[in-house]
Amino acid sequence: MSDYLYQKTNHYFGQLASGTEKCGMAELKVLGATNIKPGYLGVFFCANPRTIYDIIYQTRIFSRILAPLIVFDCHSEKYLYKTAQNIDWSDFLTLTKTFAITSNIADSNIRNSQYAGQIFKDAIVDQFREKTGERPNVDTHNPDLQLNLYIHQNKARISVDLGGGSLHKRGYRTESVEAPMQETLAATIIQLSGWNGERPLHDPFCGSGTLLCEALMKQCNIPAAYLRHKFGFLRLPDFDAAVWNQVKTKANSEINEISEESIKGSDISPDALKAVRANRSTLPDGGKIKVRRSDFQSLEGFQNTTIVTNPPYGIRLGDKESTADLLKEFGDFLKQKCTGCSAFIYYGDTALVKKLGLKPDWKHPLRSGGLDGVLCKYELY
Repeated sequence: MSDYLYQKTNHYFGQLASGTEKCGMAELKVLGATNIKPGYLGVFFCANPRTIYDIIYQTRIFSRILAPLIVFDCHSEKYLYKTAQNIDWSDFLTLTKTFAITSNIADSNIRNSQYAGQIFKDAIVDQFREKTGERPNVDTHNPDLQLNLYIHQNKARISVDLGGGSLHKRGYRTESVEAPMQETLAATIIQLSGWNGERPLHDPFCGSGTLLCEALMKQCNIPAAYLRHKFGFLRLPDFDAAVWNQVKTKANSEINEISEESIKGSDISPDALKAVRANRSTLPDGGKIKVRRSDFQSLEGFQNTTIVTNPPYGIRLGDKESTADLLKEFGDFLKQKCTGCSAFIYYGDTALVKKLGLKPDWKHPLRSGGLDGVLCKYELY
């Protein structure tokens, strides 16, 4: 086993969406990371093995946590291949295990991310062929080892993806509807709302229930990776199974319960409610998420409630004109029937903010799924 960069320095890198940086850095601090610094498309930090296992198991904000193996100057495809071959891949892989590569390149001599990933893959496969006459297989959907190649301004970093894939995939979404919200975005919205369970939370456009499930997981202290079965750090040469079991056991022992009336949602679509009921059933205490079929106009209104929602926004669902009309009606509903409440509304299209007819107390840009969205807070008096 060689001494890899993460072993020498305890340095790691967390990827997250634009607009979630402060939430992510605050989360890392709570989970025990040190030397937390913002970087391009993510955050650098330090952590010991126990802490890094805990971060991967519990992070709600980060999509990937990467352990760097090597950083090197990379001006050509030939040098990428040669340097990747200098790593002993038998430290991480056997012929019975699968792997996959994600790659991202910017402002470098090598211009094509897919091509760079292919060169990297060839270096690994050729090394095994030379030693054993056989090669491990690639599995892009559910690999045992997920590797990451990042090249920026001809400086390359090869890392192990410690989550084994994107951490937004919690595992509770067994059913879905069109254009579901990404789980990490929903968790960030819940975090920015400041909701702590002291008053009810309601989502009147709940869809498949992502905001509701993330609210439950936060309030019940359910680890974000509670339902995850495969982790990339299991393939590290210095993986410590005893420490991992201690971390997981301790985190699971801290799961608590919520009251019956804490988290509610509604939606006009019967398919959406079917999806919510399926998804909530996978989580501890998930049955306490209450949902009903209703459009918001038919709701009696709310008092002393935190309203968190992501209305249809006309890019993926419906058309913009009907969405604007819907938002105006929803704004009237909030003004007339929700006094004493706080509303947190995420718009996938910032142009729709004005259609609600209410002035936000604040706006927070949040990018997700290629959309430059914004979260707005409204205090309803």
